[in-house]
Amino acid sequence: MKLKEPITLEKASQILNCEYVGAPNQEITGLNEIHVVDFGDLVFVDHPKYYDKALHSKATFILIDKKVDCPIGKGLLISDCPFDDFNKLTKMFAPFSKWDKNFGADPVIGKDTLIHPNTVIGRNVKIGNNCEIHSGVVLNDHTILGDYVTIQANTVIGGTAFYYKKKDNKYERWHTCGYVHIKDHVEIGALCTIDAGVTGVTVIGEGSKLDNQIQVGHDTQIGKNCLIAAQVGISGCVTIGNNVTLWGQVGIVSDVSIGDGAVLLGMAGVSKDLAGGKTYFGQPCGEVRIKFRELAAIRSLPKIIENL
Repeated sequence: MKLKEPITLEKASQILNCEYVGAPNQEITGLNEIHVVDFGDLVFVDHPKYYDKALHSKATFILIDKKVDCPIGKGLLISDCPFDDFNKLTKMFAPFSKWDKNFGADPVIGKDTLIHPNTVIGRNVKIGNNCEIHSGVVLNDHTILGDYVTIQANTVIGGTAFYYKKKDNKYERWHTCGYVHIKDHVEIGALCTIDAGVTGVTVIGEGSKLDNQIQVGHDTQIGKNCLIAAQVGISGCVTIGNNVTLWGQVGIVSDVSIGDGAVLLGMAGVSKDLAGGKTYFGQPCGEVRIKFRELAAIRSLPKIIENL
């Protein structure tokens, strides 16, 4: 999330009532997660395992729970609870705002776009030309649709990210302030749910086609011309290349990558990065030719045991 107006490192420390290290007038221009940070952004880290990653990321500012050496040119905010303080900032600069009507403020709707009754459109939504939005669709704040996008009935675009931190035997949600960008010529079936980025963007690439009842998690990037069948579940922060095919009920864990042209057969369970140009099957999935050999070997086990 980029800030409409930057704030200085010193000002941020005053808002959070915490100590800072660095030039007081350095300007924070964005608040982002570690995987989408850029120059000028503030990121938070609250576990020693990730200190080095955060300190040496593209982020210029790090909200951290321990005094450490500050990298040259960067700034630190020393916090007792970085998660809470990051949430405080995101809620301040991107607060929740109640909807009062079916159409929010400042929608941009392109030429020859058809919007069926009972559609709900949030604030600052942009819809391209020649789109068709069916009844019951919800487009949450800041959603962007390209040209020739079709969304079938009762699909929700830009839902709140499923991202929590466990604290004292309960879960606290990370405030969602990202959005969804659906590129040109995308078709999305009925009853799909595509979550907004936590602070970044969830992207559905140009020409991709999604069947019914599909879940796409926050900050996931789906490439061009992908084909995704019904009941696929894609976790947050997944990167899917171009021309990938996911057949029914494929499940993908968070923070993995799938290469261009990969094909995942029905009910495949993805737990690690997959190279492109290959076909996969099974739970956990592997290359089809290997998995089928494994299945054939398992079928022969009873005869082997009989002959012992």
